[in-house]
Amino acid sequence: MAASRETIAMSVGRLLEEGHYTRQKLNEDVSRKFLQTYLEMLDFSHLFFTQKDIDDLNAKYGSSMAGDVLLGNLKPAYEIYALYTKRMDDRVAKIKELLKQPIDFKGSATVELSRQKSSWPKDDAEADQLWRGRIANELLQEHLSEHPIEPPAQLVARRYDRLARNVHEEDKDEQMKLFLDALAQAYDPHSEYLSKADMKNFSINMGLSLVGIGAMLRSEDGYAKIESLVPGGPAQADGRLKVGDRITAVAQGPADYVDVREMRLDKVVEMIRGKKGTHVRLLVIPSDATDPSRRKNVELVRDEIKLKDQEARADIIIRKDENGDPIKLGWLTLPSFYADMDKHQKSTTRDVLALLKRLKKENIAGLVIDLRRNGGGSLEEALSLTGLFLKSGPIVQTKDYNGSIRVSANPDPGIAYSGPMVVLTSRQSASASEIFAAALQDYGRAVVVGDKNTFGKGTVQTILPIGRFASLLGSRSDEDGALKLTIQKFYRVAGGSTQLHGVASDVILPSLSDLPEFGEGALKNALAYDEVAKARYTKWSDSHSLFIDQLRRRSEERVKNDPEFHYVMEDIGRLRHKLDENRISLNEDQRKKELQDDKLRKETRSKERLARNQEEPQIYRVTLDTVDKPNLQLIMYPGKLAEAKKNGTVPKVDPDAASDADTDLIGSAGGADDDTKTPAIDPERDEALNILADLVDLTRGPKTASANSVDKTAPEQRP
Repeated sequence: MAASRETIAMSVGRLLEEGHYTRQKLNEDVSRKFLQTYLEMLDFSHLFFTQKDIDDLNAKYGSSMAGDVLLGNLKPAYEIYALYTKRMDDRVAKIKELLKQPIDFKGSATVELSRQKSSWPKDDAEADQLWRGRIANELLQEHLSEHPIEPPAQLVARRYDRLARNVHEEDKDEQMKLFLDALAQAYDPHSEYLSKADMKNFSINMGLSLVGIGAMLRSEDGYAKIESLVPGGPAQADGRLKVGDRITAVAQGPADYVDVREMRLDKVVEMIRGKKGTHVRLLVIPSDATDPSRRKNVELVRDEIKLKDQEARADIIIRKDENGDPIKLGWLTLPSFYADMDKHQKSTTRDVLALLKRLKKENIAGLVIDLRRNGGGSLEEALSLTGLFLKSGPIVQTKDYNGSIRVSANPDPGIAYSGPMVVLTSRQSASASEIFAAALQDYGRAVVVGDKNTFGKGTVQTILPIGRFASLLGSRSDEDGALKLTIQKFYRVAGGSTQLHGVASDVILPSLSDLPEFGEGALKNALAYDEVAKARYTKWSDSHSLFIDQLRRRSEERVKNDPEFHYVMEDIGRLRHKLDENRISLNEDQRKKELQDDKLRKETRSKERLARNQEEPQIYRVTLDTVDKPNLQLIMYPGKLAEAKKNGTVPKVDPDAASDADTDLIGSAGGADDDTKTPAIDPERDEALNILADLVDLTRGPKTASANSVDKTAPEQRP
C-alpha cells in the first residue's frame, strides 16, 4: 500500500537532513530558500505574483515551511498553489482583454528578454505594465516568424488558455511533487524528488528523455528547453539541435505545426515521441538567437538510439607539418563513458584500447581525445580509461558528508599510449569527463584545449526509494517515488574540486558555448567550490615540458588570422551584448532590420567560405567494426572540398564549434556524422590538430617522455 502524502513528505525531509552531502538541518535558512525555490518553480519569470504576495507568503511561511515538512504538513504547498491559480486566472482574463486592443509597434519601447533575475512587480499596476510589454513582444515574435502557425492574437490567447488549464489540472499529488522537488533543489540543483509517475515512466524520469530523437528536455519559462542530447541519437547525429534551444512548436510529418509553448512537458514529450522511421518537425528558437523571432525548422526521423552510435570511434588524419612533410595524427571521439549497456558487456576502456592499438599500428605521431559533447557516465570507466595514459597512481578523490576522503587510483601500471596528447573539451564536458581531463592535466600528461572551463559538476548522486524509509513509518511501496540525492563531491589529485570551477583549458579557443550561462554556476543553489589536501602522485611532466606557453602563443597567432574564428568572435560579442543588455525592441522595423542583417551575414559568410582555398587533409575513419580490417574508409581527401564547392554544396558547419547563425547550412549537407557528405567546418577541431602538431614538433628531441614504460598493447611500430 502506498504511503500517505504526509508520510512521503516526512520521509523526504528526513532523508535530506540525514543523507544529503551538506547534512543541513531543515531550519529557517533552508525554509526561506525552499519557499523562494517553490515560488520560482511556479512563477519562473516573476510575473504572476506581486512583491506584496511574496512579502505576505514570507511572513506566513518563510521561517516554518521546512519544519512543516518534517511534521507531514503539506498545507503550505496547497495554499500557495491555490493563490498561484487565482493569480493565473486573473491574469489570463486581463490578457484576453489586452489582445482585443490595438498595439503600436512603431515606438521606441523595449521589453526584458529574461525576467528570471528580476524582482517581482511591486503591485498590480506594475504587473499590468510588464504584461503589456510581454504580450506585445509575443505578438511581434509570432508576426515576424518565418513559420507562422495561426494569427498571432489567436495563438497567444490559445497559449494562455492552455497554461491556465494546465495549472487547474495539477492534482494534489502533482502539487506535492513540485513542492518536494523545490525542497530537494533548495539543497542543490542535482537533488530532486521523483514522484511515482516519474518512476513509472522511466524514459521521462531522470531528465525527460525523448524516445525517438534522443534529447533531454526541461521546462523553462513556458518552453521545452533542450538540456542535453543523447550520444548517437537522431538529434545529435543531425547536428542542428543544440543544448539551450527552445522548442516552440511540433508537427507530425507533413502536418501543420502545433504551438507547444506553455504546454505541460509530458505532453510535449508525447508529441515528439513516435514510431521508429516516422518524421517529426520541430520549430526551435536557437540557443544563441539574439531575437526570439528567429526560428529554425528541424525535421528528424525517429529512431531507436543504437548502441553503435554511442561507441568510441577514431580518425587517422594525414596532413602536412610546418616543413611540408606528411604527419599522421589520431583523433578519438568519445561520446560518453559507457559501461555494460544493454547487457552487451560494453566497456569504454576496452573499446578505446582496441582503437589505440590500430592508431599505434598506423604510427600516429600524436592523439586528440574529443570530449566536447561528453556529459559523463560511468566513474569506473573514467578511472580505467585515465589509467591507459598514466602509470599507477591516484586519479580522483571523493569526499562524503563527514569529511572522510577516498582516493580512487589506477591499479594497472601499464601504459597503452605514451605519445603527445591533447584533450579537447567544452562547457558540455561534465562529470566523468571532468575527472578524466583534470587527472591528465594535473599529471602533466596532456594539454587541455577548448572553452575557458568545462561544466563544473563535481557532485555524486544516488537514488533512494522512499518506500524503503516510509516503511519505518508504517508503509512500504514502490508507489512512493524516490529521492535523487547528492551524497559526495569530487576532487582532483592536486586538491581542487571540479565543482563549479570545472577544468580550465591550458589553451582557450573561442566558442559560442563558452558562456557562464551554460555551466554549473548558472544553476541555483549550486554547492560551493572548495579544496582538500593534495594526493601523493608523481607527475608525468610539468607544464614547461608540455610547452604550454609556446603552444598558447602559436595558437593565439593562428586564431587571430582565422576567418572562421573571426565569425565566432563576432557572434560571441553580439550574443554577450544581448545577454548583458537583456532587452529587446518592440519596434517592428528595427526587429525586421536585425533579422535581415542576420540573414545577410549568413549569406556573406557562405560566399566567403566558397571563395576560400584551404588544403584539406586525408582522413580515414576507424570504428570498432573496422578496427581490424586492412582497409579503412577514406572520409576526406585533398580536393573533396573543391569538388563539393564545384557542385554547389556548401560544407556544413559543426553546430557546437561555429556560429549558430550558420547552422542552417547543415541542412544542405546531411547529418553531422554522415561520412558521405561534405565534411563539417569545425574551427576548434582544426586548431586542436594544429596545437597537437605543434606539441609533436616541440616534443621531438631529448625530452621525449616515458620511452621505456610498460605497454599494455603490442609494441609501437616505428616508421
